[in-house]
Amino acid sequence: MVRGRYAGLLMLVLLAGCSASRPEIPVGDNQTLVMEATVLAAGISAQPPVVKNSDIQASASSALFNERREPVTVHYRFYWYDGRGLEMHPLEAPRSITIPGNSGVTLYGTANGLGAEKVRLYLYL
Repeated sequence: MVRGRYAGLLMLVLLAGCSASRPEIPVGDNQTLVMEATVLAAGISAQPPVVKNSDIQASASSALFNERREPVTVHYRFYWYDGRGLEMHPLEAPRSITIPGNSGVTLYGTANGLGAEKVRLYLYL
């Protein structure tokens, strides 16, 4: 009788573990922009990327501004994630842009595959 109770309890625990709708790795809204400290020290400020989803591909844009007089070259990469929070491959190649002094630029990125829902922009010098 005790075995039957343990078996029943074990079945309930196993079924409860399987009831999750789908596994997901959260990509929080406050994690969409990652800047190395050297970028901040160089006088660069940035807006978090804005994602635009279409039937074909997702795209993202982010505005950067150089608060100093001299131009600064910034390297960047967009990382794309699907609806479950999994990183999508192949990754975009790292790119560079020179931001003139006291001016701004807009960075654009496009997902390499279907199903991209979230993006993270990584900035470094």
